[in-house]
Amino acid sequence: MEIVIDNKRYEVIKNYKDALDISDLEEKITEYFDNFDYILGDYAYGKVRLKGFNEKNNKNFRPLNDYNKVDEYINKNCAFDCKYFIIKRIVEKE
Repeated sequence: MEIVIDNKRYEVIKNYKDALDISDLEEKITEYFDNFDYILGDYAYGKVRLKGFNEKNNKNFRPLNDYNKVDEYINKNCAFDCKYFIIKRIVEKE
């Protein structure tokens, strides 16, 4: 599934427990997330939290935001069995 927010295209990678709420995401997402390959959104106390992740070939890669560690982040930093989603930025080749 593909979504568009602020004229940017994203592919929905995972939508655990039907977590993706476009209106919540539109309210929360900012230009800060433009440099990330992936955005994880998890829900705690009825509010969405966003976290950016990158693949190793991204010039903005930092070990803290390694996409290979997204499962570890969910297990350690998100509420147990919370609903969450992962979207991937679709970048047009020039």
